[in-house]
Amino acid sequence: MIHHYKNVSPSIHPTAFIAKDAVIVGDVTIGEESSIWFKTVIRGDVAPTRIGKRVSIQDLSMLHQSPSNTLLIEDDVTVGHQVTLHSAIVRKNALVGMGSIILDGAEIGESAFVGAGSLVPPGKKIPPHTLAIGRPAKVVRELTDEDYKEMERVRKSYVDKGQYYKKHTSLGIE
Repeated sequence: MIHHYKNVSPSIHPTAFIAKDAVIVGDVTIGEESSIWFKTVIRGDVAPTRIGKRVSIQDLSMLHQSPSNTLLIEDDVTVGHQVTLHSAIVRKNALVGMGSIILDGAEIGESAFVGAGSLVPPGKKIPPHTLAIGRPAKVVRELTDEDYKEMERVRKSYVDKGQYYKKHTSLGIE
């Protein structure tokens, strides 16, 4: 379901896959070949949400903002199942693992990996090219070549899967 809020409607690139049961409201921009999966909620009714190209926001995730605090997700980001993102910045090529919570003013650096179930508290900066895990999230190491390969595999699989769903199923917006 796609809805306007106070005469502002989402802007969704025609190549994006949006699951029919996703809810997208208000000042939300979604870039090309991105995918918004089943039962995800993205509310742009407080501040803007900007989602780049080839981003996957997986099932049951929730995206929202605080007043005057844009939620920004740059290109080629993977957001796992049941993630909460609230007025944060996720830099390009990052991966946010399943069940994580990223709060106001937090920034996930370029090509960083936030492990499943992590909590990134308000204002916390996760440096580029690092693995951070825990509640609260702490950097535990630099990423390896194997980490980058796995992150790329996951990202590409969701771009491909989203494009397949877009072209070959009736499960997306029409």
